[in-house]
Amino acid sequence: MRKALLLLALVAPAPALAQAAQCSIPEQLPRPRVEGPTSKEPRRVLPIGSYTLAISWSPQYCSGAQGRKDDFQCSGRHGRFGFTLHGLWPDGYGKEWPQYCQAAAPLSRAIIRQHICSTPSVQLIQHEWVKHGTCMPTTPDRFFALSRKFYQALRYPDMKALASQPALTAGAFAQAFAAANRGLSADMMRVTATRDNGLSEVWLCMDRKMRYTRCPAHQGGVSPETVLKIAPPA
Repeated sequence: MRKALLLLALVAPAPALAQAAQCSIPEQLPRPRVEGPTSKEPRRVLPIGSYTLAISWSPQYCSGAQGRKDDFQCSGRHGRFGFTLHGLWPDGYGKEWPQYCQAAAPLSRAIIRQHICSTPSVQLIQHEWVKHGTCMPTTPDRFFALSRKFYQALRYPDMKALASQPALTAGAFAQAFAAANRGLSADMMRVTATRDNGLSEVWLCMDRKMRYTRCPAHQGGVSPETVLKIAPPA
């Protein structure tokens, strides 16, 4: 009975982690830089064969050197972030994916303010539209609204309880994540980690109709046997 109760506690949905808690947006936000393809990140116009919804574990980012310099996402003065929306990515039919399909001007302040509490980085919002959104037949408004629709529908296991487990594997984490979301299974996601196996991101695989589906073998991520270190939520 006690084991059953513990399992229920770990997989019980925690909707508050789907969005920032008490996110407050500063009066002034920086303008994003113009981005585009480079020699290392070339333009690729390819047919879309599937999609990936990527979410990031903010406490892991904030525990690093870069995060400690990030006042908006990591200081706690503008909200407490759990899982944040990295982006919605169109994939190809093989190991390559379309990217930087069209040139794009800086996004409007209105769009950035609408989405900054889901994706707490002005430049990342710009990057997601330029690299991924321009490869879909859509507008910035529709692209980010669709991304947020999927992101806000997600539910999460008890991340504080999972973070306290010293030998939690990526496979067990994926199972707990899937159990909190009807229709998801562990093989429909990939877990990525830092070099020292800190939980970094969850990639959720979708088919062409944007239904969650089993991830292809080349999708990446750590092995299910990898022991994860989860930075505890604030």
